[in-house]
Amino acid sequence: MSVGTYTPRPGAAPLPRMIAAQTVFETKMLLRNGEQLLLTVIIPALLLVLFSSVDIITVPVGTAEGPGRSVDFLAPGVLALAVMSTAFTGQAIATGFERRYGVLKLLGTSPLPRWALMTAKTLSVLVTEVLQVALLTAIAFGLGWSPHGSPFAVLLLLALGTAAFSGLGLLMAGTLRAEATLAAANLVFLLLLVGGGVIVPLDKFPDAVRSVLGLLPISVLSDGLRDVLQHGAAIPWGGLGILAVWAVLGLGAAARFFRWE
Repeated sequence: MSVGTYTPRPGAAPLPRMIAAQTVFETKMLLRNGEQLLLTVIIPALLLVLFSSVDIITVPVGTAEGPGRSVDFLAPGVLALAVMSTAFTGQAIATGFERRYGVLKLLGTSPLPRWALMTAKTLSVLVTEVLQVALLTAIAFGLGWSPHGSPFAVLLLLALGTAAFSGLGLLMAGTLRAEATLAAANLVFLLLLVGGGVIVPLDKFPDAVRSVLGLLPISVLSDGLRDVLQHGAAIPWGGLGILAVWAVLGLGAAARFFRWE
């Protein structure tokens, strides 16, 4: 046996391995949180089933006739709601309380760089969204959904929507107190649920209000998904551009103003 065979080699693990490990940890923490599961999975699923099965809303003119006409309108909006609930509301609340209890400060002293920690959080959001989309899509198919359009366009919309909501969620979590983040994130979720074109069509609002609501990321995402999945439209470059602007502004502001303590 040569000398030095068991010589310790102290040092941090390779960066990709650290990010992967942190992503797995963040995902497990998110999926074990009952309140977050209620917000990110159960509520969107219940809304999809309820409003697709009961004649409560009037879908816009031009929606296909037949038993699937409500779900054809609702499914894209609920997918957008699922993205917002995970990337914005859930991430803002979880990160806000991690910041309050000093978890972020402690992780900031580890070998994992702060940008890598934020990357791991974003990746955990994406993993959760994959599970959400799979579940909601299965439910929608069971309700008679008949999607159309390009899967690539859908992926682009979901990716930019995730980036936009993630930036806004991190900005809120990094600038407000945890209790304020909890209240504000849930309030925004409820307001955008009603006024973001998810369940109630935007044409039900006055023109002046509709022009403002139409620029919100949840409205742009739900309308873009609806154009592709319901009407078979091509890649909605206009909507993608608006989401990209929201993503740049949100992530840039989060990087600039986020306070770790």
